[in-house]
Amino acid sequence: MTPTTRPDPEQTRAQTRRRQILDAAAICFAREGFHGTSIAALSKAAGMSPGHIYHFFENKEAIIEALVERKLEQSLEMVSQFENAEDVFQALIDRVDIGLNEKTDLDNAALELEILAEAARNPRVAASVRAADRIKHERLMGLLRSVRRARGLTHDSDAAAVTEILMALFDGLAARAINHPDLDREALIPLIRIALRTFIEGQ
Repeated sequence: MTPTTRPDPEQTRAQTRRRQILDAAAICFAREGFHGTSIAALSKAAGMSPGHIYHFFENKEAIIEALVERKLEQSLEMVSQFENAEDVFQALIDRVDIGLNEKTDLDNAALELEILAEAARNPRVAASVRAADRIKHERLMGLLRSVRRARGLTHDSDAAAVTEILMALFDGLAARAINHPDLDREALIPLIRIALRTFIEGQ
């Protein structure tokens, strides 16, 4: 009989504290900016000492890298859900509203744009962001191909370009949320579904 493996309390506590720091950082960076957020302010928001933060992260850049990694994990988990759906195409169409609401949430949108702004001037952050983007692009392109195969579509030469356009469509919604916070999300949903159908089915 194999004994039940019990979670390590110390490891669980460490994971909880790390998540606590990242949750606080996501809010602080979105509202105050990366450079506007001091470790002191972050420690107050996280409810722990600066020393505890430095125990988990060497600096704020490392925190951004962890936020990028966390977001990638969430994105890949959603891709996995689509891959395991009985009707992948319908699952994609049905989840448009969830993706739209996430991208147009002001705090999420501000955080995404803040990270991109830092990536534009910081090579270390840029490397992290671009590596995550490559992984996400490859998984989404694979998803696109599987959807096309399931629908009996054989063309594939435009898969990389279509994936790029679809990513740009959803990523661009974050900027629209900042520029136009009162945008009519309900009006966008059917149009985005049409765009998805058009790009997935192609010519």
